[in-house]
Amino acid sequence: MTITVGFVKENAANESRVAVVPETAAKMLALGWQVLFEPEAGLAAGFPDSHYPDTCQLAKRRTDVLEAADILVSVNGLNETDLPHLKQGAVVIGMVSPYSDQQRFVQAADHKLTVFSMELIPRITRAQAMDVLSSQAAVAGYKAVLLAASEAPRFFPMLTTAAGTIRPAQVLVIGAGVAGLQAIATAKRLGANVTGYDVRPETVEQVKSLGAKFLDLGVNAVGEGGYARELTAEEKQTQQDNLAEHLKSVDVLITTAAVPGRPAPEIVSQSMVENMKAGSVIVDLGAEGGGNCGPTKAGETVMVGQVKVIGPVNLPASVPLHASEMYARNIWNLLNIMHQESDFTLDWDDEILAGAVVTRDGQVVHAAVKQGLGEQS
Repeated sequence: MTITVGFVKENAANESRVAVVPETAAKMLALGWQVLFEPEAGLAAGFPDSHYPDTCQLAKRRTDVLEAADILVSVNGLNETDLPHLKQGAVVIGMVSPYSDQQRFVQAADHKLTVFSMELIPRITRAQAMDVLSSQAAVAGYKAVLLAASEAPRFFPMLTTAAGTIRPAQVLVIGAGVAGLQAIATAKRLGANVTGYDVRPETVEQVKSLGAKFLDLGVNAVGEGGYARELTAEEKQTQQDNLAEHLKSVDVLITTAAVPGRPAPEIVSQSMVENMKAGSVIVDLGAEGGGNCGPTKAGETVMVGQVKVIGPVNLPASVPLHASEMYARNIWNLLNIMHQESDFTLDWDDEILAGAVVTRDGQVVHAAVKQGLGEQS
């Protein structure tokens, strides 16, 4: 049986990425699979139809792809409009937002779809090449600094001019995960004086290795799975008191603290923002989860006195070509472990597949999604 992999144009608002790029399409074809796609599916990401291998099949309509695909790969995953058109038994792979609008998964199970969530890929060494949270966070961290630099009323680097010396911007990055470390590295490349902060003590050396200083606020919170644990009330107060004092000297603040499926922790309060210098800029990468800063509003720029608070959403889509290439490689690496000796096989003993699957065999099987559905009923 020949496997047909389909992909379509993303129809979510402000989404310009695509799940399959010419490079990964060629790899699928080399396995003997067919690749079928909607016209202009990759155009917004910088991949016109003509860039895909000639042996890919260009569909006439979106529904033609949905109805024919044995495997549908996407960026934003399931939506209620497309779901009824998918053939029963199809495999769906994408960033399906497993913690929101969970009734979709009941419908998917009823339709006998096998749904994989790229956000649920286990964070283990063998799965690093499939980790979309990391690949897309790296894009977000990079773009956050460029956004801050474009909005700040000052230069990032030190400049020596005939009009005198201009001191470098003081940049603080909160959170030393993938996004935070990329933000630190990018701000350093732009010549800023950069400080990083994270509650996890193991990040100290990572921050310093990028040439930045580490801000010690007297708190650490080692958690599980590479994430920080929730701070106690006393720890939060210590953190906030020390952070509030440091923020008075900061020109640019970039916050990156987020945990999938949970509200973003508020680290910087309204009063702390009010006490920052006039002309300071905040880019809050936790905006979609409610924000790391009290005044943050997702998708908006808010002025708190003379401090600009930016709450960007879906920053990776603003760098669509490279973000798509990275995402498509994550998808391909997952598909590649499903390819066993010329056959397409879903080995449920594989911890990657078992950890990322949301629905299979007509049932919702992921524990967190099942719990969410139980709480809704």
